[in-house]
Amino acid sequence: MKREGSPWTGLGPVFAKELSDQLAAVRMRILELLVLAAALGAVYVAAQRLRATVAESPFAFLELFTTAQRPLPSFVSFLGFFVPLVAISLGFDAVNSELNRRTLSRVLAQPIYRDALLAGKFLGALATIALLLLALWLVTTGLGILVLGIPPGGEEVARGLLFLVVTLFYAGVWLSLALLCSLLFRQPATSAMVSLGVWIFLTVLWPVFSQYLAQALSGADTLAQFPAAQLPLAAALARVSPGMLYAEAVQVLLHPSVRSLGPVFFSQLYRAVLGSPLPLAQSLALVWPQVVALFGGACLLFALAYVVFQRREIRA
Repeated sequence: MKREGSPWTGLGPVFAKELSDQLAAVRMRILELLVLAAALGAVYVAAQRLRATVAESPFAFLELFTTAQRPLPSFVSFLGFFVPLVAISLGFDAVNSELNRRTLSRVLAQPIYRDALLAGKFLGALATIALLLLALWLVTTGLGILVLGIPPGGEEVARGLLFLVVTLFYAGVWLSLALLCSLLFRQPATSAMVSLGVWIFLTVLWPVFSQYLAQALSGADTLAQFPAAQLPLAAALARVSPGMLYAEAVQVLLHPSVRSLGPVFFSQLYRAVLGSPLPLAQSLALVWPQVVALFGGACLLFALAYVVFQRREIRA
């Protein structure tokens, strides 16, 4: 018998249930403590370093996110490492765990469509990450006000919020990948290993491979002989990695003085005021391709997961 109503009828209940389960899960609390401790340590050390030079920088609050002090990396570096791990941990067993427990067919026997079930699981996990990022941003801002003794400016707040949005898109890429792996592989352990393997390859190995691939395509014998005309090709190959897209977007948003991505020629510096910050609109226009690529990557992977789920046979 054909069901009546919209395919998204059960989206609200599924979303609320997933959000409640994710927030109450023990693994989520452990990840929250790890991320919070690491991020606060990096921010506190950066704030202590910036106290002496706070009057010299018009964007002192943005430097809280990007300043590193050995042996601790910057707050942005921590997020670039932990956000994929959190996203993968929330999505690698989203569907296959219910298949193994034989509960998925019972859920779909209710007036809930597959569309609403998959979207609810994705949005519930993404909302969990959004709450974690927002809490980290608020704690960082409060700690910065306490240590530096000055409130952030309006443009600093706007850049910080855009930084949160880009980080959420970045998390969405890895969450969609983990959700796809949970549909392709029956065992959660296999799903987790494949997701982590793709993350390690794209984050650690691909930036190196892309340089040598661009070198081979250009015909240069060594990287030192790499022609300047092929630099856009090398940059395009490196941007296959979501980590590279995220790093470039964050670099421009949190460093207003950055005026270009990639090589800068002397002709581009003619009559340019070096060190002058770009307006927020121009910085956003500079990284708009990276932001759209991250959002599009998350949508593409979710669409693949959607197609696989629609074709998946579910037995009681």
